[in-house]
Amino acid sequence: MSLDTVVKDFWQLTGRCTIKERCKAIFHQELLSDVKFIVGNPEGECERKSIPCHKFVLAMSSPVFFAMFYGDLAETKDSVEISDCEYESLLEVLRFIYSDELNLNPDNVMQVLYLSKKYMLPYLADKCSAFLEKNLDESNVFYVLHEAQKYEEKPLLDHCWKVIEKDAKRALKSEGFVEIERTVLEELVQKESLNIKEVELFKAVDCWAVNECCKQGIEAEGPVKRKVLGEQVVKAIRFPSMEQMEFADVVLDSGVLTQGETYDLMKYFSSVLKTPVGFPEAKRPGFAKSITRFKSHKSGWCYTKGALNAIVVFVSKDVKLHGVRLFGSDGGQYSVTLTIVKTNGNTIGTQRGTFLSKLVRNEVGQYEGFEIVLATPVTLRAGEHYCFKAEIVGPPSRYGENGQTSVDQFGVRFNFLSTSEFLYYWNLRNDSSTIKGQFSEFLFFLE
Repeated sequence: MSLDTVVKDFWQLTGRCTIKERCKAIFHQELLSDVKFIVGNPEGECERKSIPCHKFVLAMSSPVFFAMFYGDLAETKDSVEISDCEYESLLEVLRFIYSDELNLNPDNVMQVLYLSKKYMLPYLADKCSAFLEKNLDESNVFYVLHEAQKYEEKPLLDHCWKVIEKDAKRALKSEGFVEIERTVLEELVQKESLNIKEVELFKAVDCWAVNECCKQGIEAEGPVKRKVLGEQVVKAIRFPSMEQMEFADVVLDSGVLTQGETYDLMKYFSSVLKTPVGFPEAKRPGFAKSITRFKSHKSGWCYTKGALNAIVVFVSKDVKLHGVRLFGSDGGQYSVTLTIVKTNGNTIGTQRGTFLSKLVRNEVGQYEGFEIVLATPVTLRAGEHYCFKAEIVGPPSRYGENGQTSVDQFGVRFNFLSTSEFLYYWNLRNDSSTIKGQFSEFLFFLE
């Protein structure tokens, strides 16, 4: 290629005013390239492909590439063999390095996450985790959980457990469940907040044991399943919390319990035995329930200095408040101080922090928002009034419309008043009301 052609084809073209645009223009191009990545297993059947690259661009983005091309043991060859990924996945990593653009999909995200860890590209890893979190549901959660553990992506791992806890029944029926490691199963059965009947949890655990026996090529008999599961799993199942008929129909036929354990549990169900039987007796409280006070929402809620967003709440029966959800915006970050005050002026709960908006789903639909979880849940007593006040600093957000003055769900009624309706708080400068504003959801356990 002559110099005149290069000038015409690259430097003189419009639309390349910034360094980003110029880097993007040389992505996957031979022009100025000084190294090639050869992708594919030399002994494999797939065609090996090459990707022209530029050492300087790669080294600016990754300390691994810097060491590879400019370190004490720098690579001197003009090509680098890559055999631990697919061509399309590596291409996306390089696209991100050159242009900050990324085309993730369910087929490439795991390999892109792996490569982002391998080449120390934390911002790319965050993008992958965000994609996985956004596309996470009960059908794929155990597959994603495995990857989150493998690559030590704690926020993604925490979100996986929330999905499992919230709808454990569906998650435990997914194909990925029977493939989990026993250490994951041990952690699962210890969860207090699993939203599932104990007999359904046992069915899933027994199914896991049968599948594990098949993988090991051994007969799935009761004592064998017990050994495969391990005592930590079996002893965490809350057999005493089951109904006697459930226990007789499901657990007895499994053969997992010893004759002595079965005998003691049957006496316990018959009220002959009053003392503990070697298994946890209390029912799992389950995942925090939520009520939604708005029927719709829209964009354009602004935060003025010195103004609060507040609502007065009273309930028909005692509940243990776990936290609240507030509206946010796409990628918005908010600094919030949440205070819960009784009508006598006593503060019963405070939580402050910085929160990043994510996509939230509820029975009304989905919206950008964030969850504020109280470090210590607080009890809301039936008939007593509580003012929820949020001091919010951040970009304009979504807000709720068509608010309800009362919501009756899970056997409890949440009632809402605007602070202007409640004499004690008449002097609050409050932007929210029962009709519109903040406090989209309340998260709680039944007492």
